[in-house]
Amino acid sequence: MKRRPNLIVILAAVVLILAVSVALVGNVFTAHAVTDQALLSRLKPPVWLGGTAEFPLGTDNIGRDMVARLVAGLQMSLSVALMGTFIGAVFGTLVGFIAAHFRGWVEEVLMMIVDFQASLPFILIALTLLAFFGNSMVLFVILMGMFGWETYARLARGVVLSARAQPYARAVVALGAAPGRLYLRHILPNVASALIVQVTLTFPQIILMETSLSFLGLGIQPPNTSLGQILGDGRDYLSTAWWISVWPGLLIFLITLSMSVLGDALRDRLDPMLKSRTT
Repeated sequence: MKRRPNLIVILAAVVLILAVSVALVGNVFTAHAVTDQALLSRLKPPVWLGGTAEFPLGTDNIGRDMVARLVAGLQMSLSVALMGTFIGAVFGTLVGFIAAHFRGWVEEVLMMIVDFQASLPFILIALTLLAFFGNSMVLFVILMGMFGWETYARLARGVVLSARAQPYARAVVALGAAPGRLYLRHILPNVASALIVQVTLTFPQIILMETSLSFLGLGIQPPNTSLGQILGDGRDYLSTAWWISVWPGLLIFLITLSMSVLGDALRDRLDPMLKSRTT
């Protein structure tokens, strides 16, 4: 039975395509630099609320253009989330493959570390490391990469153990294939779909974590900016200049919701158990 296109999934894909497009080429269409200040135009409302066409989405408390700030914040938030997701996925998958290959005490030690990581609230780990080592862009990206790696490790270990029990894997081993060839050429392509689905589910969580830390002043630091930092800057002006916080908050909501919707749709399409239930 052929599935009909889901309107919600299509809308989610459109939102993500627009967000990525704005992040890639948005600087071309901004009339002001992100650091330009116009103190005489501070707290200007959006153009439809009595503002000027020079600042269509208004200005912040020191007269910076909200359009330029949103573009820069979107670029930073997406970049940090992408790098963090990549680091966590690669590291967690590698740990899972090692645990599944060696078994025995190696597997027990690695899974013990995974359980320890999963038992602690990540926000406490982040706050502790940032307070102890101080904040830097490299540390912050690595910290975002630590978020969720234990999920990839558990998933990779499970699917690798299942794949190794399949006849094709046993045949490859019987033919004398080295472990590297077995995992990279035969097992990894067969378990990649499960890992890709997990990437789509982890990505919005990392955006929310980055936003939360930046909102608290522990994430992206000036002169760089992110959506969470802009959101935090506007919390003191919610009653007089709501647009400073509403625009980045709306972007965060739309991006994370759209990515979650696409992740669920991808899981429904790639998960063989769900396929069998719907056919």
